Amino acid sequence: MKNKIFFSLFAAFIFLGCKTQITTIKQQTINNTPIKEHTIQSLLWVQNAAEYKALTYQAYNLAQLRLDQILANNDYEKPIAIVTDIDETLLDNSPYSGKQIELDENYTSDRWAEWVAQKKANAIPGALAFFKYAETKNVTIFYISNRSAVQTKETIENLQLKGFPFADETHVLLKTNNSEKGTRRSHVNKTHEIVLLLGDNLSDFSSIFENSTTDKRNKNTDSLHTSFGNKYIVLPNPMYGDWETKGLYEGNYNWTDSQKDSIRHKKITSY
Repeated sequence: MKNKIFFSLFAAFIFLGCKTQITTIKQQTINNTPIKEHTIQSLLWVQNAAEYKALTYQAYNLAQLRLDQILANNDYEKPIAIVTDIDETLLDNSPYSGKQIELDENYTSDRWAEWVAQKKANAIPGALAFFKYAETKNVTIFYISNRSAVQTKETIENLQLKGFPFADETHVLLKTNNSEKGTRRSHVNKTHEIVLLLGDNLSDFSSIFENSTTDKRNKNTDSLHTSFGNKYIVLPNPMYGDWETKGLYEGNYNWTDSQKDSIRHKKITSY
């Protein structure tokens, strides 16, 4: 009887010890998971998948078709203009995302400035051909980006190195006081008729998408569904954007990495 009690207690001790050890290992695994691990798949897709290139070519082919249609029926009183975003719309910054993964760090303005200063961002497939085509049709290009205005010189030089037209201080409108783009679009609209807008983020097209939750972003997208492929041309970007910061994380920039991981898992739909 004593032996049975001894072995029962011993087994219970071993079980509890193993359970504690497993819990500790799980906790260590969670704590040691790289903070940018969740972005690897999207970055690999952008840098390697032919499907990504196919989508960007598709977007710019559609933009040219729409531009031709607009020009064929041009009855605007003002000169025609196209407004475009820069990053992940016509310049590829995926190497910066690669550096984030390599160093396992979140976005920092210093690291971003380091990348921008190198002026090494390549053109998104299809972008250069489209904007050069638009130039031959006497269509003005305005670049509205939320890069900081202090990066104007490097940004213009990067665009010029890649051959983009209208790459000068008059046509490159970067962020000054805030990231809202509506004011800059209104500035362009005073002198030009904006017939096409290109971007990878919905706020590149309309102010109704500024600071919106996931639910509101989706409802507004449904309400404007006829504009996409017509006046709004969207480029794919699974790496970052308002869909994540303003949508998934609800505009809260104070979540810990652990909290953000929990939010991502919570918002997955399964069956």
